[in-house]
Amino acid sequence: MPHDDAPLSHDTFVAALLANPAVKTEYDRLAASEMPAFDAILAARREAGLTQAEVAERMGTKAPAVARLEQALVTGRPSPSLATLNRYARALGKKLEVRLV
Repeated sequence: MPHDDAPLSHDTFVAALLANPAVKTEYDRLAASEMPAFDAILAARREAGLTQAEVAERMGTKAPAVARLEQALVTGRPSPSLATLNRYARALGKKLEVRLV
């Protein structure tokens, strides 16, 4: 991407990134597989009406750890372990299920 002093809008930045075929391929792969599951996990906290600090307390950890976990869910890097996702789900009063269909 060319660099100039004018900041890019989010939409312009995303469009520029997705113009790269390799980035677009990976984005599409993640969108079809991981992102819907991660979106559901993040939506569960909002539906529960809990803050990151409240989830952290229920998980026996600190709010920054939950913030890092949620950032990993958004970016897919690094992918959280199933054990961590299970603790997060339990903190929300949910049950984590992983199925092969």
